[in-house]
Amino acid sequence: CLSSENWKRPRTELDFLMTLLEQYLIEERREILDQNIRFSTIGRRSDLPDNVLREIDENIRLSQDNTGMALCLAINYGGRTELIDAVRGVARQVCEGTLTLDAIDEAVISNALYTAGMADPDLLIRTAGEMRISNFLLWQISYAELWVTEKCWPDFDAATLHQALRDYAARQRRFGGILTDE
Repeated sequence: CLSSENWKRPRTELDFLMTLLEQYLIEERREILDQNIRFSTIGRRSDLPDNVLREIDENIRLSQDNTGMALCLAINYGGRTELIDAVRGVARQVCEGTLTLDAIDEAVISNALYTAGMADPDLLIRTAGEMRISNFLLWQISYAELWVTEKCWPDFDAATLHQALRDYAARQRRFGGILTDE
């Protein structure tokens, strides 16, 4: 929804985006609940207006027991910011004596990220023909398959999604290994 870099935009645009986000959170609430979707967000909560935080928290509260799909919006999110926050959290645990340096491993880092408890993405779809990941889920997409389309987000439709899924299903994932005949 909003990257941490987007705060560099003009104030009037940011105010409009926050109003749009608040409106979306309210208007889509019924759909989220009717579809049994569990709503969450990732990113820094700082800098978000209180009215937006209130609506985010309400959607999270109302949908916390839902068992269907998960919808996670990245709001005030940046991959580098996430890694900084994770490192600070791990360093704090070391300073407090609740974690030793030797105990730091991939699981400790993963659990310190905004996405703790979520599965890493298997597929990253990039729209608008962009050949970059734009500071998005830097740790989590290390083994994600990338799929790029020239379509821009507003024109991204079900047919495009199905094409991405078909292409993804045809790939052989190795996770750093090699393919065998077995």
